[in-house]
Amino acid sequence: MSSPAAPARLSMTQVLLCGAAIVTLSMGIRHGFGLWLQPITMERGWTRETFAFALAVQNLAWGLAGPLAGGLADRFGAFRVLIVGSLLYALGLVLMAVSTSGLAFTGSAGLLLGMAQSGTTYAIVYGVIGRNVDASKRSWAMGVAAAAGSFGQFLMVPVENWLIGSFGWQSALFMLGCLALAIMPLAFGLREPERAAATGHQQSVGAALREAFGYPSFRLLMAGYFVCGFQVVFIGVHMPSYLKDKGLTPDVATTALALIGLFNVVGTYAAGSLGQRMPKKYILSAIYALRSVAIVVFLSVPLTPWSVYVFASVMGVLWLSTVPPTNAVVAQIFGVQYLSMLGGFVFLSHQIGSFLGVWLGGKLYDSTGSYDVVWWIAVALGVFAALINLPVKERAIERPLVPAAA
Repeated sequence: MSSPAAPARLSMTQVLLCGAAIVTLSMGIRHGFGLWLQPITMERGWTRETFAFALAVQNLAWGLAGPLAGGLADRFGAFRVLIVGSLLYALGLVLMAVSTSGLAFTGSAGLLLGMAQSGTTYAIVYGVIGRNVDASKRSWAMGVAAAAGSFGQFLMVPVENWLIGSFGWQSALFMLGCLALAIMPLAFGLREPERAAATGHQQSVGAALREAFGYPSFRLLMAGYFVCGFQVVFIGVHMPSYLKDKGLTPDVATTALALIGLFNVVGTYAAGSLGQRMPKKYILSAIYALRSVAIVVFLSVPLTPWSVYVFASVMGVLWLSTVPPTNAVVAQIFGVQYLSMLGGFVFLSHQIGSFLGVWLGGKLYDSTGSYDVVWWIAVALGVFAALINLPVKERAIERPLVPAAA
């Protein structure tokens, strides 16, 4: 009696549970890196720009490695990419703890951790979701995974702050390195069965890239994602130091970062759910516009712990809520064959923005003694992103039907 054929898809529940846990760990660890800025720079005698540049390289390396990691996941499966990413994550955190020069710190906290994140976060997990979750639930499922990353921030930032306070910043990094290895067993839940040879229209990688970059809506999505990266990474890395400079205690910054994570659980889930019911470009435009409004109000009112908490809660709703609709639009336009790779290219734009946001924050602070200029750049970019998402066309691209090669 012949054995039954391998299932064409993984269980949606399995994909969501394991994918959400992976994103929780990967994103949760990285969201607390701003807590290390002052202890590391004070002990090593570095400027804030040294620390900020390393994290800027991290974001850029994440973006540059993203399309390659996504392409490998599309070709060979997400499982192998996640295993390598987990090992790189642990190694990067350990070397970050023992780096004694700016160059070594840039190599560990920057290059290695950026490469690790490219293989353990949204683009890789979303590729598995796209291939294993029906299109009628895809935006919602992506919202669930993004909400998990937000919960990771809410969960991990207080934990990381406690580890630093209880064991010192170096030991805290060693412990996080051990935690990053937990991604490896979770990766088995995203190990997809071998896919049978597909029929109908099959693209080469080159054709898929030419099609995507030749499509105006794809370029508009990339430009909007650039703004997202600039805003969230500048705030995530530099807000703790900004608040301390203004005389607020470190606990205020820790609470603010945790609130961002908590409220983004709601925001990302809502964005994913709304993406099943209304045009995603309007969701994206509203998110970027509301971010600019929130920053203007925050800068205009007296700075108190409660004004920080309100700002963090509002920004939390808007924080990673761009992720589900952006990736769902890419899947809707181009299909899921190369979703991880195309998502990686969109995320590259996000990370170029992240590089500029975190680096300019440190650079302009060191040259002017203030973060004010970067705050207002973030406001202007939010208005820009709100406008350029409006012309995005979400319908599936039309392709001639070409028989698959024998």
